[in-house]
Amino acid sequence: MLQDVVDEYLNALSIEHISPEGLTDGLANQNTIVAYRNDLGQTCAYLARLGIENWQQVTREHLAGYLLEMRENQGYRPATVARKLAALKAFFRYLRASGLVATDPLEHFEAPRIPKEPPHTLSQEQVASLFQQVDLSMPAGKRDFAMLHLLYATGMRVSELVSLNLSDFHSEQSVVICPGRRGGSRHERTLPLSESALKALQQYLDEVRPAMASRHPEEQALFLNHHGERLTRQGFWLIIKGYARQAGITDITPHRLRHSFAVLMLREGMELRSVQELLGHAHISTTQVYSQVAEQV
Repeated sequence: MLQDVVDEYLNALSIEHISPEGLTDGLANQNTIVAYRNDLGQTCAYLARLGIENWQQVTREHLAGYLLEMRENQGYRPATVARKLAALKAFFRYLRASGLVATDPLEHFEAPRIPKEPPHTLSQEQVASLFQQVDLSMPAGKRDFAMLHLLYATGMRVSELVSLNLSDFHSEQSVVICPGRRGGSRHERTLPLSESALKALQQYLDEVRPAMASRHPEEQALFLNHHGERLTRQGFWLIIKGYARQAGITDITPHRLRHSFAVLMLREGMELRSVQELLGHAHISTTQVYSQVAEQV
């Protein structure tokens, strides 16, 4: 009986275009359905061992015991327990909305707290090695050198980097105006450039970009691909991944330079609030995770 209702729910998700959040329109992701089938199947097995035959018999205490079982006896990580709890909550919302249970035992039930892991950063030696891989004799190399310098000097996101336009760079003030969002609304940040970043960017603009833009002279993007169009985030990822491979860095991501910037600024004595503003974090708690890394020697 338990599994039968689960099967009906999963069928509703995949066939009747019911979303996991309830009886609203939208086709659930197939990977989500596979995960829910596994998670809810494990719940059925646990409840069956307790002698429970239908979902009306399930109480808040039963489910709390199941979560405790996963954490303490099965050794699941908090993130995994939280994911399984999310599947159960979606399922019980469906049961409640369908009239299959009178009350929702998981209403207002809080997920286990997931401890934030310290961000992974590059060492100064790794950053230096990454920059050394760029071939400055090539036009694309000068562009890549400018992008890497800009990322490391400002801590902006890769999505923000590739969205920059020519008008966002102000050479006289040595700043870029970074478009972004905070709390769901547009929020621009004025980011100062280091001397090396300013020099690399100016060299790219003077010596490289005019030729790159010859096929699309109307293009306003600051950084262009070899077609003369705006470089995409995916394109930049392929570029940085190639340099990282040459430098022997196996765990690189575009975001890791951003983490490294934050830690560098804190180590150099910048106040946490200032780093928060530069990174565009809506909450100071997001920036605070860098402090523990910065304090390590």
